[in-house]
Amino acid sequence: MKSDNHVDKEIAQTFVTSKVTRTRSLSEWRLFFSLAICATIFYFQFLTNDGPESLSVDYDRWTGLASHCSNAQPINGSEILQRQENLAKILYDNGASAYIAEPGASAQYFGNISEATWHLSERPLLLIISPILEEASIVAKVTVITPAFEETRARLLPVPGIDVSFVSWAEDEDPYTIALSTLELEPGKPIYVDGMMRYFIVDGLQKAAPGIRVMFAPLEVTQLRARKSQAELDLLRCANEVTVLCIRAVQAQMYIGIRESQVRVMIDEALAAAGLAERWALVLFGENAALPHGSGSDRALGKADFILIDAGGTLLEYHSDVTRTFMLHDSSIPPEHTRIWYDVHAAQTLAHAAAREGANTSAVDKVARDWLDGRGYKGYFTHRLGHGIGLEDHEGPYLRGGTDDIIQKGNAFSNEPGIYIEGKVGIRLEDCFYIDKDGHSVFLTKGIGGQAFSPLHP
Repeated sequence: MKSDNHVDKEIAQTFVTSKVTRTRSLSEWRLFFSLAICATIFYFQFLTNDGPESLSVDYDRWTGLASHCSNAQPINGSEILQRQENLAKILYDNGASAYIAEPGASAQYFGNISEATWHLSERPLLLIISPILEEASIVAKVTVITPAFEETRARLLPVPGIDVSFVSWAEDEDPYTIALSTLELEPGKPIYVDGMMRYFIVDGLQKAAPGIRVMFAPLEVTQLRARKSQAELDLLRCANEVTVLCIRAVQAQMYIGIRESQVRVMIDEALAAAGLAERWALVLFGENAALPHGSGSDRALGKADFILIDAGGTLLEYHSDVTRTFMLHDSSIPPEHTRIWYDVHAAQTLAHAAAREGANTSAVDKVARDWLDGRGYKGYFTHRLGHGIGLEDHEGPYLRGGTDDIIQKGNAFSNEPGIYIEGKVGIRLEDCFYIDKDGHSVFLTKGIGGQAFSPLHP
């Protein structure tokens, strides 16, 4: 009998193309993928009795995971200073007085203050960046507003900046009045706030400056975070690669009869061994995966069940988000479910080809949706195609219908089509990608093979 490696090569020749020709019509792609799927299912159903040697080798539980991202470097201070300067220029050009954020992704991006380093509470700690004109140059003035009794701890925060100021407010003072006293406010010059800022802080700032418009930061500001630097992409790449490696390592240790809860423990152990923080995992077997985020049960794995693992974590604050739907070597998956797997895989491939600089985000979603509708699954792809990823697991822009967002170089997204037939089966495949300097889409998981290759090889 042929080995799986030989089968994989035949499948690759039949189904996988190294470069998608963008000029073909959807109907041509539909015919191409239909023929490829039929051929692949034939091979898959009859020639997978002998598994890859890697699945049977007895090796250390999480061998190699710890070393994969061991050389990862945090974003350096000079890059954060450049971000502050870029923001200050936008503020100046837009006639805005300042940009204000509280600990979270945006404060991390512009000031190295994350929720992990400063827990949110009812007492606000605020990062304020304002533009200052010095000798015909725009520079960023950085101010941190802190509760007075926490000032010593606040000063320990590693906030990059030139002459960073720390201004405290006492318990019997209004923190928003104190914050605005550090600015040169003028009528008609708005204050921008981070779009994720809690409402009571926005309200407090507005009440402290009744003649000044407090508004969410416009697109020019949010695009700074949306377009990733090379250093950011390096962290995203490694985090997403090692997450796939974790899923593969867990697959090698699974067996028919194992429970979802046991696999959740395994994937968390693997992600921890890989060095990821803020770990999470969704593990669903069989029909449980027909609910995209699960049902809360603890199903035992049956021979006819697909396994869905959606997992991620953070590497130096940057997120991974990967989904694989796969089988075990001794599984016996119904052919109709295998066909769905390959249809979802084709949808992911087509969407990846459509995602490029200048494309509309809604158009990319439509490519995947039209393909799946044409394959007979209309109404079973129930969520958007993808979301932005970076310092937040889900951030803008989004790949969904009804948007006018234009894809730009440096954008990073998830690409996660799925089919969910309640009571029967749920299949989702997710890889994140970015837009390179040439305007083309590149999977963040490319370095370890990119997309899942087959149901047996995630």
